[in-house]
Amino acid sequence: MKKLLLSAVLVSAIAFTSCRDEKKAEEVEDTIENAAEATGDAVENAAEETEEAAKDGFEATGKAIDEAVEETKEAGESVKDAVKEATDDDN
Repeated sequence: MKKLLLSAVLVSAIAFTSCRDEKKAEEVEDTIENAAEATGDAVENAAEETEEAAKDGFEATGKAIDEAVEETKEAGESVKDAVKEATDDDN
């Protein structure tokens, strides 16, 4: 009877420990999954922000180039007008 009781206690202890270990393993697994998801989300957000910043940079560069072209045209026209005035005064 003593052996039977000790065997039952031993089996119960093993089963209890096993269930507790499973629960901890599941908690660890959930934590790892959550961390992986958070990392993936952070990487996606960083990639999207980088893409947006690059687009904004390209747009700003394009506008600056357009403005530079316009200013160059205006400067060329001013030079042309100045040359024309200088040559008209000589005649």
